[in-house]
Amino acid sequence: MTTATSTSVNADQVIYLDHQATTPVDPRVLAAMLPYLTSAYGNPASPHAHGRQAAGAVRAARRQLRQLIGASADTEIIFTSGATEADHLAITGIARALHDAGNHIITTAIEHKAVLAACQHLTREGFQVTVIPVGADGLINPADIAAAITSGTVLVSVMHANNEIGTVQPIAEIGQITRDRGVLLHTDAAQTLGSVAFNVDHLGVDLASFSGHKIYGPKGIGALYIRRGTIRPVPQITGGGQEYGLRAGTLNVPGIVGLGEAAAILSEQRNTGARRIAGLRDQMLAMLRKALPDMRVNGSLTRRLPGNLNITIPDTDADRSSSSSPAWASPPARPATPASQNPRTCSPPSVSTGQRHAPASGSGSEEPRRSKTSSPQPGRSLTQHPRNEPALSKSAR
Repeated sequence: MTTATSTSVNADQVIYLDHQATTPVDPRVLAAMLPYLTSAYGNPASPHAHGRQAAGAVRAARRQLRQLIGASADTEIIFTSGATEADHLAITGIARALHDAGNHIITTAIEHKAVLAACQHLTREGFQVTVIPVGADGLINPADIAAAITSGTVLVSVMHANNEIGTVQPIAEIGQITRDRGVLLHTDAAQTLGSVAFNVDHLGVDLASFSGHKIYGPKGIGALYIRRGTIRPVPQITGGGQEYGLRAGTLNVPGIVGLGEAAAILSEQRNTGARRIAGLRDQMLAMLRKALPDMRVNGSLTRRLPGNLNITIPDTDADRSSSSSPAWASPPARPATPASQNPRTCSPPSVSTGQRHAPASGSGSEEPRRSKTSSPQPGRSLTQHPRNEPALSKSAR
């Protein structure tokens, strides 16, 4: 028997406003998963009937996700434990695979910790990492990405939408730049898949990370899209030959099935749901502005996730307000404030310049797409370029 505390409330009494942190599992997703937790429990690597049944379910889920994102082949989908692992496989795996071609990576100041940590780790292996700040509207200027590309740049990683202020980055414009310069582009799309149109060809991305629990699927499952023809990333988990040799370990069949079912539901309902949610957000904003004239919205209102509203209320501690209101489940927040105009460099300082880069191979090419220029001198740096940026905390994946 459990004893209720002063802060406990019934689930149906909670106003849950933290769907960018996680979403509940859709009942249809749970129903699709249950057989693979009970009766259809085979290992998809097993050759007998139970194994073949599980393998068939994995193939179906892979196809469902592939269709949702507009990928050209099921083999472009690699299942992982979540978007964090997918980010590491994309960034660390590609960087190590292309180390002979270059040692420079570009990312942004508002990436999820999974991306920034992977980049920071690579500086200890001799990689140079340039961190591009955002403007006061929370958006990246594609020209800043173009200016940062050097002859040794092998990868650009820009999140599709920020996990706190909800700004949707101009990935298609950045994708055009990286294609023209022969540089691979990765995006963390954990926040956008459930509410924003996402097509790998329209956006021009070579790699994209996804998370199940952000789209009304289960926790502990995610995926990495790798465009066909992209150089093979160095595996981060070795052992068996699962996931085309890129991610060893017995497949999480119930989780994969749940991710696939969530993707199938989104294929039919995402646009309608997004419009409804955006309308509710705008209605809430109008009410808040009427009640709190001094409040301000953090980040662009036009390039924003439909379900995101990140605000600053002067002289109000957001964390304290959230913790003191048990029926109001909202994320911790800090105000978005402009950063210094001066460059900030993490040790040891090093800034590389240069523009020349090899052309990219076409979509679906069988030849690995990578830089063909010589590698610059090794260095260990994480450089930040000057530009106004919101100061953001990093919420948990």
